[in-house]
Amino acid sequence: MIRSRTVGSTVSTGVLYTVMACIALLSLAPIWYTVAVSFSDKAAASAGRITFWPIDFTIISYKTILGDPTFLGAFWISIKRVLFGGAINFAVTVLMAYPLSKENREFRFRSVYMWFLVFTMLFSGGTIPLYIVVKELGLFNSIWSLVLPTAVPVFNVLLLLNFFRSIPKELGEAGEIDGAGPWYMLVKVFLPLSMPAIATVTLFSVVSHWNAFFDGMIYMRSVDKYPLQTYIQQLVVQVNMQDLTGDPNKLEMISKLSNKTLNASKIVISMLPILVVYPFLQKYFIHGIMLGSVKE
Repeated sequence: MIRSRTVGSTVSTGVLYTVMACIALLSLAPIWYTVAVSFSDKAAASAGRITFWPIDFTIISYKTILGDPTFLGAFWISIKRVLFGGAINFAVTVLMAYPLSKENREFRFRSVYMWFLVFTMLFSGGTIPLYIVVKELGLFNSIWSLVLPTAVPVFNVLLLLNFFRSIPKELGEAGEIDGAGPWYMLVKVFLPLSMPAIATVTLFSVVSHWNAFFDGMIYMRSVDKYPLQTYIQQLVVQVNMQDLTGDPNKLEMISKLSNKTLNASKIVISMLPILVVYPFLQKYFIHGIMLGSVKE
């Protein structure tokens, strides 16, 4: 009987690993194909002959991108957006989650604030009212139109709030007995103990800001103000290499390029920051999301 269970467990584990490996390959295949196209020759990419490995390996598309000021400008705007937006999201999330994690006897009207937050998460005002608000505030064509409308990530607040509530209450009571105030307890006790949850919500904010493209389309009035994802989205919708051909010195380089290889290279470069940051936060991610999702 024991042997049967052991064999069954081994088989189920093998099936599980096989399924997970298939899912991982299916997830990586589009990324790898994009990388292969970006390093391939124009003719091979245009003919659709690329399957797994690059054909007629070349890095001409990456050289072209590094000389494209519009692309580099969009990249820098996305970097600023992640820095400003991530910092604002972090400050707002922590300062809202900590008091809301307290009991009703410690924070009067806590339930009212909680219902207000949940209501705004379930029922948003919509794109048009938000567009009017941003316009009336004069935020068009500025980085603040990209970070302020999403300054309060309600889901992140709820996640961190539940993590704070999972910390033993005896710690707070001991701090109060020793005379520690709310700011001291937050900075010296709760934040150091909440690194997994903080890493998780930070990753959510960074990825959200980096991947967002729609707000750049409606709030920015010129291409040189676009964040990177909006710039790339415009390339996918409307392929145009005329801007590059205006410089005679680039004609030889353009003759070796196609829109397909050029856009694939831009997509690969846009993925690099997230691919670099994610492994450092991965070790906190699962622990943080599991503990933060536990409700009392």
